[in-house]
Amino acid sequence: MEKVIINNHSRQTNWYVITGGPSSGKTTTVNILRERGYITTMEHARHFIDTQRLKGKTIEEVRKNQREFQLGVLDMQIEQENEIAPHVLVFLDRAIPDALAYYRFLNLSIDDKLTDALRNVSYKKVFIMDSLPLKNDYARTENAEAQKKIHALITAVYESLPFPVVHVPVLPAEDRVDFILKNI
Repeated sequence: MEKVIINNHSRQTNWYVITGGPSSGKTTTVNILRERGYITTMEHARHFIDTQRLKGKTIEEVRKNQREFQLGVLDMQIEQENEIAPHVLVFLDRAIPDALAYYRFLNLSIDDKLTDALRNVSYKKVFIMDSLPLKNDYARTENAEAQKKIHALITAVYESLPFPVVHVPVLPAEDRVDFILKNI
C-alpha cells in the first residue's frame, strides 16, 4: 500500500476525526459529542444518498455507479473541511482519507481530486472506532466480511498518515465518548 504524501505540514488544525468501518458507532459517538456541546460534522455518504433520494433516485440507482457515488461523497467532505477554520475544535464524522479506503475497497483508480485533497489534510488526532455488530439499514448495505475489510483499509490509511491514531474499544456509547475526551 503506497504512502500518502502530505504537503501541508505547516497547517495545524484542532480537528479530531471519528472513523472506522461500517457499524462501528461513529455517528452515535458524534451525536453524543454534539449533545455535550461540541462542534461536530455529519457523515456524508448517508447525506449524499439522502440528497439523491430527494431527487427521485432509488438507493440502487445511487449505489450503481460507485465512482460517481464516491466522488459525490468526496466533494461534500472537501467542501465541509474547506469551510472549517483550522483553530476550531471540531469532531469530524469521517474525513477525506476515508475516501481513499473506500476507493481501495471498491478497486477504483485514484483520481487527481482525491490525491490533491489528501495532500492538504491536517488533523489533530484520529479516533478509530472498533467495530460493533453489523446492523444494516437503507444506507448501510455491507456484509460482515466487507465491514472487516473496510475497517482494515481505513485503519491502514490513517496509520500511514502523520497524525496520532487512537483505537477506541467497544464500550457503552457514553463511555466511548468519555474515552475520546480523555484522549484529546
